[in-house]
Amino acid sequence: MDLTEKLVDFATTLEAVQMDHPFGKFPDYIVFRHQSTGKWFGLIVSVEKDKLGIEGEGQVPLVNVKADPEIIPILKKSKGYYPAYYMNKQHWISVALNGAVTEKQLFYILKESYDLT
Repeated sequence: MDLTEKLVDFATTLEAVQMDHPFGKFPDYIVFRHQSTGKWFGLIVSVEKDKLGIEGEGQVPLVNVKADPEIIPILKKSKGYYPAYYMNKQHWISVALNGAVTEKQLFYILKESYDLT
């Protein structure tokens, strides 16, 4: 099971979570949202490496999560964290799902995003 699948499994353990694929053009993108409010707390996407400033060809799987704006600059200094792709960069951050960030860290940051929204 890859990190994306593990993250999806973890998200299902959180209370009242709804997952969907709202982008017809990108059927593999997954949105995690609160069932009661519809607010997003995560978005799984695949992004071309060059859009993140990574050398080489191909795509990187990411999860966008909401984070404390004071923590985002600190996280971006760590391997596997990038300015939010597609989302408000002040309140969201992109996290690589390629092994650069541990499973434990991914679960923690997704839960934090869940709690912030």
